[in-house]
Amino acid sequence: MELEEARAPGGEGCLVGVVRIPVKIVAVLIVLPLRVVWDLLVAFARTLNRTVLGPLGQGLRRLYELLLLPVLRGTGWLIGVLFKLVFYWPWAGLWRYVVLPLGQAAYAYLLRPAGVGLWRYLLVPVWEYGLLPAGRGIAWLLAGAVRYLLVLPGGALYRYVLAPVGHGLRWLGRVLVVGVVWSGKAVFVWPWVALWRYVVRPVAGGAWRYLLAPVGRAVWAYLFVPLGQLLVSAWHLAGRVSRALGRGLVWLWRWAVVRPAGWLRRHVVTPVGNALRAGWAVGRRGVRAVHRQAIAPVGRAVAEVWRTTRLSVREARADVRRALFGGPPREPARSRARTLGSNRAAGDTPAPEISLHK
Repeated sequence: MELEEARAPGGEGCLVGVVRIPVKIVAVLIVLPLRVVWDLLVAFARTLNRTVLGPLGQGLRRLYELLLLPVLRGTGWLIGVLFKLVFYWPWAGLWRYVVLPLGQAAYAYLLRPAGVGLWRYLLVPVWEYGLLPAGRGIAWLLAGAVRYLLVLPGGALYRYVLAPVGHGLRWLGRVLVVGVVWSGKAVFVWPWVALWRYVVRPVAGGAWRYLLAPVGRAVWAYLFVPLGQLLVSAWHLAGRVSRALGRGLVWLWRWAVVRPAGWLRRHVVTPVGNALRAGWAVGRRGVRAVHRQAIAPVGRAVAEVWRTTRLSVREARADVRRALFGGPPREPARSRARTLGSNRAAGDTPAPEISLHK
């Protein structure tokens, strides 16, 4: 707007002032929202192209180059080989090695000698001694009939009858055509030519030169040019406002959402998470210590008591069976003792009650 004011030092007319206010209103109510929507669509399209369409296109191109193109080439080569194998090579071989040699042999040893003999010993004599003299006689008779029956009577008729009548008809037609042409010009051409040359063209030229052209130049210079400049200025102003609005929204998002979220993550979520992780580690270590110092020894003692009880029951059952049915002497219980975690006999030395493995 400052450039426009500096470019028009002579002042502005009332027409420009009347037009400028509606244009500003239209620019604020229509052009600015359109420009904002346009900028948002451009940003969304760029983001979509950068994050989705571009990688998708690259992946599809790599898939086409690395998978589909070799498959298509191999398929085309295989189809070409099959096509040649089925439709080309058998027929080419048949033509080259069967039909062509047979045709050449038949032409060389059968058709050519038969044709030469037929031409030399049948057609040439019939032509020379029969058809040619008969044709010459018929042609001489036809030429004489045409000359004395058609050419000579027709020439006489044209020379002494048709030519004089044609010259007279041509002169009469020329006179009639010239009269019709002059009459048509006098009725349909000369009045309108005179009207155009001496009335319409001077009046139209004067109206264009002294009325329409100055009015058109004034309307263009003082209405359309300022209107276009105002629209361009409104478009640029709307773009600036849209960019400022976008920067304000980004700033508001950063200070209203991003910064508080970062502060909350650094000063609240991270310390709480660290504390929970430390508490979980301490709890796991405590549970392991309790299991190692209290629960594991009790479990091993219970297992050893259960094992001893089970061995005593087995020995008692074996003694009862031996007392009732007889059998070999019972092996001492000491020799059947097993170490914890081993399947070998412990020997004479008694096995420890609990064996720990690291």
